[in-house]
Amino acid sequence: MEHKKQSLFGARDMTVGRPLSAMMWFAVPLLIGNIAQLMYNTADSIVVGRMISSNALAAVGASTPIQTLFFVFFMTVGTGVSVLVSQHFGAKDFDKLSQTVGTALTLTLIVTLFITAIGIPLSQPILRLTKVAPEIMGYARDYLLVMFIGTVGQGFYNILSGILRGMGESIFPLIVLIGTALLNIALDILFVGPLQMEVAGAAIATIICQYISAVVCLIRLLHMRGAEITGFASGSAGRSDCNHVARERDSRAPASGALFRVTRAFLIPKKSIIAQIAKIGLPSGVQQGILSTSYIFVQSLINSVVIFDSAGMASNTIFAAINVAISKVDNIAMLPNQAFSMAGATFAGQNIGAGRLDRVRQGFKIILLTSLSVSAALIVLITLFGGDLMKLFIDINEPDGPLIIARGVPMQRIMVWCYLAMSLTQASGGVLRGAGDTFPVMCFTIIGTVFMRMPMAYFMVRASKSAEFPAGDPAGVYWSMLICFTLVAGACGVYYATGRWKRKALERAAVRSS
Repeated sequence: MEHKKQSLFGARDMTVGRPLSAMMWFAVPLLIGNIAQLMYNTADSIVVGRMISSNALAAVGASTPIQTLFFVFFMTVGTGVSVLVSQHFGAKDFDKLSQTVGTALTLTLIVTLFITAIGIPLSQPILRLTKVAPEIMGYARDYLLVMFIGTVGQGFYNILSGILRGMGESIFPLIVLIGTALLNIALDILFVGPLQMEVAGAAIATIICQYISAVVCLIRLLHMRGAEITGFASGSAGRSDCNHVARERDSRAPASGALFRVTRAFLIPKKSIIAQIAKIGLPSGVQQGILSTSYIFVQSLINSVVIFDSAGMASNTIFAAINVAISKVDNIAMLPNQAFSMAGATFAGQNIGAGRLDRVRQGFKIILLTSLSVSAALIVLITLFGGDLMKLFIDINEPDGPLIIARGVPMQRIMVWCYLAMSLTQASGGVLRGAGDTFPVMCFTIIGTVFMRMPMAYFMVRASKSAEFPAGDPAGVYWSMLICFTLVAGACGVYYATGRWKRKALERAAVRSS
């Protein structure tokens, strides 16, 4: 019974056993956890869209690119730490593992406080810069202010969950996420409904739950013990092809004590580790920062699109609401492939640390085929039922509700074809992140999104002005997305095929043949 408990909740060694079962055991709980994580913002959108108005929904959507821009730090540190943790864990170097975790915790505290300090006063000026309509400005400002107050909780949760994932632990964060996501829904309804706190109430519910998640994950991490690690001790017994490797690794693992001891030395940032985190994570952080900036400009385009409402009046908020509803459905649909990509990154990182490049190649093929199969199914389902999914976020009884659905469905059917391209991007990107080779993906994504998609979107929308769409046809936003995502996917696939990522591994070990 104790072994089963450790196998379920402990960190997992992915360098032994069948690649498919190792990744799926990790990916499925991660997928469920991602769904629970998405429930935070999705619950906010559903509650404000149906209990307040479509204007409130548009306000939440208008604030999202700004949040993403300021939270670039989480991408930078999270990517770097997760790669280092997975590689140190795969190599069974628990001294470096502990130093990496301590450095990450201190960095997270410092930078999240900084983000809070600058984010609060800059919220409204940035909203004005993106041409947010006056009728939704108050909602958007209130939502952003509260979310910036919760930066510390959100930052720690993201970093801590990345550390746990890097060690192959996906079940415990899943349980925490499900519990806090359900609490978030209850608090959303309470704060927005009976307490009438409007959009700010939804944001307050979210940050309360994120602080709880962060605290619980921190307690779990600091109480993790060597005896809980599964996969290379008892989990590898009986596998004749890797027993001698397992025994060698076991000799370097803590027998039963805590993996991490909270001391002053533990929390003092190590310059060498900061440099490694920056080297790996900075390309992803820069990528996310540039992308977030470009999304703000695209959001400005979205806010300027004119669609005539049900009363025949020109409106700047209808397409904003359409885009939010489509994006929320898209966020749900992308969760499986995101989980597969994250599983692939952890699998690649651990096996690179152990010198098992043969398993990395097997893992890539499995993730790519699985992602393509899921994407094909999603295209069919959303093409048939996309309008019904959009109704989750739009009150169909509002005067403009049916119009939003009718206008949104054709645009949604353009965007769903991006999923095939994203399958290749995420499968190859997972391996590159696991290898610490994040710079090429950054370059491909920036070129595709900033230098191609953003100007293409503006051109396609502005060049299609008509009596029906005085400011241009908004479908151009989604056509530009499909074209550029396809080009980025091709570039990522070609780079993976060159094999240059193999030289970027931070932990070198002799590659043993199967």
